[in-house]
Amino acid sequence: MKQYLIILSSLILFLNCEDRKNTPEKSESYIEETLDTIKEKILNAEPEKIKDTLHPLINLTNNSVEDFLIEYGKNNPERFITLETNHGNIELELYNNTPLHRAHFIYLIKSGYLNSTVFHRVVNNFMIQGGNSDRVSTAKMRGRMGSYTLPAEITHRHNRGALAAAKEYRDNPDDRSSSFEFYIVQNRSGAHHLDPNYTVFGRVISGMSVVDEIAALETDEGDWPLYNVYINAVIKN
Repeated sequence: MKQYLIILSSLILFLNCEDRKNTPEKSESYIEETLDTIKEKILNAEPEKIKDTLHPLINLTNNSVEDFLIEYGKNNPERFITLETNHGNIELELYNNTPLHRAHFIYLIKSGYLNSTVFHRVVNNFMIQGGNSDRVSTAKMRGRMGSYTLPAEITHRHNRGALAAAKEYRDNPDDRSSSFEFYIVQNRSGAHHLDPNYTVFGRVISGMSVVDEIAALETDEGDWPLYNVYINAVIKN
């Protein structure tokens, strides 16, 4: 019960203190509806189940991450994810032949990290990118999880709906992936210029209309939507 109260208290603090952009009235109501839905799920869940779904954070490095994910993947074989947003749901399938990235995405969800983030960069006719936010709690979680990147697993192409890992392009000859940020290709022709250098580790199986809607949002000069598009990630199996 103590763990339940901590989680509920954190959620209430988030609802009261989240950073807000210049939000249109209608869009803000959509955000509030989504946050109320998440709050209701936590209120109605059994405390033991909440506790069981959150893994302790592991401080990883480039030297330890591969061994950790190999073992983690054996014990966490899930492949189907729903990203709930205030614009609708995006259903994802993760690929087994990119095992490190699959395991890591599941780890981000089960550790609670992904649900502290938003779609923070959207470019219409290209892609939408998530896995970061301007909230202090997100930065703190990154610090606790460690400074590391993922070995490249470049196998699949950047077709429309591809789920891929972002990466640092400077001083990164091995094309190692970002430990936190991902993107979904929205362009109808794909983004095949990225094929040689970025790891695709899944695909959208339902909800591309939601991706299109998010990609079309008005943004600031840094491609950040004018209101936050929150992510609530749910593992389906």
